[in-house]
This record gives sequence, C-alpha cells and structure tokens, in this order.
Amino acid sequence: MPEKNFNITIIAATLLLITVGFILPGWLTFLTISILAKALVVVGVAVLMRGGIVSFGQGLYYCIGAYAVGLGGKFLGITDLLGLMFLALVAGLVSGSLLGLLMKRYREIFFAMFSLALSMILFGVLSKSQLLGSTDGFTIVKPTILGATLSTDNANHAIYIFACLLSGIVIWLGQRYLRSPMGFAGEALRDNEVRVEYLGVAPETIIYTKYLIASVTASLGGGLMALTLGHIGPEMAYWSQSGEFIFIALLGGTSHIAAPFVGTAVFEFIRTFALELAPNAWQIILGVVLIFIIIFFPSGIWSLFSSLKEKLRSGESGSPSKTPSVDLKKGDS
Repeated sequence: MPEKNFNITIIAATLLLITVGFILPGWLTFLTISILAKALVVVGVAVLMRGGIVSFGQGLYYCIGAYAVGLGGKFLGITDLLGLMFLALVAGLVSGSLLGLLMKRYREIFFAMFSLALSMILFGVLSKSQLLGSTDGFTIVKPTILGATLSTDNANHAIYIFACLLSGIVIWLGQRYLRSPMGFAGEALRDNEVRVEYLGVAPETIIYTKYLIASVTASLGGGLMALTLGHIGPEMAYWSQSGEFIFIALLGGTSHIAAPFVGTAVFEFIRTFALELAPNAWQIILGVVLIFIIIFFPSGIWSLFSSLKEKLRSGESGSPSKTPSVDLKKGDS
C-alpha cells in the first residue's frame, strides 16, 4: 500500500473507532481498550519475530508499565492520564535500554529463556514485596484529565479515546520503521546474520533497536491496561501472560504492523464469548477454535487480507486484452 493511502487509512480507522466509542456499551468499551492494550504488547513481539527473535518475557515490560502507572499515583501523587502514561513510557524505555545491552548478545532459545527468566525474577520480587501488596497487588488511582476530576464513565471514555489515538500512532510509527533500512535489515538478519555483517550493519544494533521498541510498546500496553482495570498485580509478569502474547502474535501473523491488533481482537472476542457460553469449559472451546485457525491459516489471520488484496489486484488488472485474430493461411493462388 502506498504511504499516502496507508496514512489516510490509519487516520480514518482511528477516527471511526473513536466515533463508534460514543455508542458502544460499557462492556464492549472495556473489551476494546483491553484489546488495544494487549495489541500494543504484541506489536513488539511481532517486531522481534520478524528479526528471527522470540521473547518469552514480554510480560516483564507489560508489568513494568503497569507498576509505573500504579507507583506514580500511589507515591508520586500523579493522577493525570498523560502524566501516568508518560511514566510507563519512560519506565519501559529506561529498563529496555539497560537490559537490552545484555539481551542483544543472545540468540534463539538463549534469548527466549533469558527473557523469560528476567520476567519471572520480577514476578518473584513483586510477589514478596509487602509494600506493593504482595500477590494481591494494589488499586490504581482514578485518572484525571488536565487536573479535571471525571466520573467513572467519563474517565473510561477518556481512556478509550487515548487508547485509540495511541494505537494509531504506534501503527503509523511501526509501519515507518518496518519500511526503513533498519526494518529491512531486521528481516535480513532473520535469514542470514553473517551476510548482514558483510553489509556493514552490526546485528547487535538491529536486535537492540527491536528490543527497545518491544519494551516501550509493552510498557505502554501495561500502563493502559492498569488504568483500564484499576488494579495491578505481579501476575502481569508471569510466564503464562508472556506466552499469551506469543500465541496472539502467531495467531495474527507478523506480515503487517496491524496484524497484532487483528489477532488480539479475534483472541479476546473468542475468549469472551466462550467464557459466556461455557464458564466451566471455555478453555476447550477457545483451544479448539484457535487450533482450527492455526491449521488453516498457518501464516496468521492477516494472510486472509493479503490473499484478498492479491485477488483484488488480479481483478483490477483483468484478463489480457484480446487482439484481432489474423488468418495466417495463404490465400488461394
């Protein structure tokens, strides 16, 4: 898609989602915010996977962003929505910058298990911290907007609008990154690291950049989820949460920056309705449906959009134009 058309699509989709939010019921507004928050984390997972790297510990930054929001309100007295989300961004940026210096040295299963170990260390520390509520966590302060105190409904709607805008910005920036030389170098790194070095690009620099992007998007997603739930706990750093992000990335696919949002939406809607239909067996329904999707769409759900796009292109090109037939037979002498 040309860059101009992509920009128009992102703006139109963001405005449409914001407009629809005025008529959505409360439960659907909550679900949409949850989808956008988790999709932000999955964007980072997908960026890493496009470089041939799998992180089993994105719950680390998801939890860091959430606790940055919680601690900002509890100990620093910050209640403004933008201020709290800025804390989440800074927390993800600083922690990702430091840990990235270590993580960029590792590849394949070592990278995956090291990231998982870091996440579980944070889970253990938070679970033992009485000051932070131990395994129970603690409640988040109700956010304000530019100093104005809002009702619960208005606060939730403000968070919804912010989530839509933030998601649109992340998609736009993410697509520009993937189309940049560094983004293409990441795909080359996945195929052959040695050749990337021959081109004069340091593989560690590529991995460090991707890791930093993934840490920031995950912390933003965690901060957004904390504001939505109004409560945080150490389970946000648990290994099962990180595994869910990887599963969603595989479900949506990694071929486009918007694929994580589609995959997260499908996952959350299936889980929500499965839980409603069968409270005691929803895991079975969720598992069966997701296995079906993975078997028939191994490249992710986004492959449906890609194949549809190809069909539209072939339809627009049409069949080759017919030229008048020419009789090559010689006439009668």
